[in-house]
Amino acid sequence: MIEMAAVLGVAAVALGLVLTPGPNMMYLVSRTVSQGRRAGLVSLGGVAAGFGVYLIAATVGITAVFAVVPGLYMAVKLAGAVYLLWLAWQALRPGGTSVFEPTTLPEDPSRKLFMMGFLTNLLNPKIAILYMALIPQFVVPDHGQVWLQSLVLGSVQIAVGLSIDAMIVLGAAGISTFLTGRPLWLRAQRYFMGTMLGTIAVLVATDRARPTPA
Repeated sequence: MIEMAAVLGVAAVALGLVLTPGPNMMYLVSRTVSQGRRAGLVSLGGVAAGFGVYLIAATVGITAVFAVVPGLYMAVKLAGAVYLLWLAWQALRPGGTSVFEPTTLPEDPSRKLFMMGFLTNLLNPKIAILYMALIPQFVVPDHGQVWLQSLVLGSVQIAVGLSIDAMIVLGAAGISTFLTGRPLWLRAQRYFMGTMLGTIAVLVATDRARPTPA
């Protein structure tokens, strides 16, 4: 049986991660602003599929692979940190643009939007570390079947993540319109996002949490 404290803990972590800037937020907002809400929601479907892959992996115990091969885990973590640093530079560099600033992007078909959302989430270092190192900390073998606990806790994360992401998609166009007419706010948002991405990259790279075999 899963304790309520574990459910609330995972929900709190999931909420904190989805509200901080990252690849998923940047992709969903850019697609929604450039191609409309439908494109954003289709992309969100791909993000949901990516969550599903991580949920299955956690359920079948793939985290144990990273526990017994720490070098592989470190490689994945550092690659994710480098990716976040690159995103931070894209936001902070001279001439950079805000994710909410209207840009001209190609009108991609639904299949491509879905796959891009899927791959963006699958390669998202924040989500990878959440499932590899954080969620396993809330699993207690003495409380019952480990796979079932992983399934329930992963489902909690997905419910929180998709709910917030959906609200981001639905509100992105309005936020973009608001910020476009206020250049100083747009610039502040860009610097805030870049700073947050850089901070997260450093935290990811220096985090000492490790996957633990169930």
